[in-house]
Amino acid sequence: MAFEIIESCVNCWACEPLCPNQAIYEARPHFLINPDKCNECAGDFEESQCVSICPIEGAILNDLGLALNPPGSLTGIPPKKFAELQAAQRAA
Repeated sequence: MAFEIIESCVNCWACEPLCPNQAIYEARPHFLINPDKCNECAGDFEESQCVSICPIEGAILNDLGLALNPPGSLTGIPPKKFAELQAAQRAA
């Protein structure tokens, strides 16, 4: 039961100070989570603090490898619509 921060992390420092277990640490090229310390904030908070503050969609995964802030979750734009908008912008 531990989360994983992947390479899309931009080292913004939003999550590190919020972790009640000090499981998040700076590494190169992005932050990492110590799986021995991460308990997904169970017993401390109703919602995992790193997930609640992370501004990068898809940067934090659960133990099944699923994004906890999947594409579109922060912007409200469905991934398919976002891809269409990007394609239209490139074509213009």
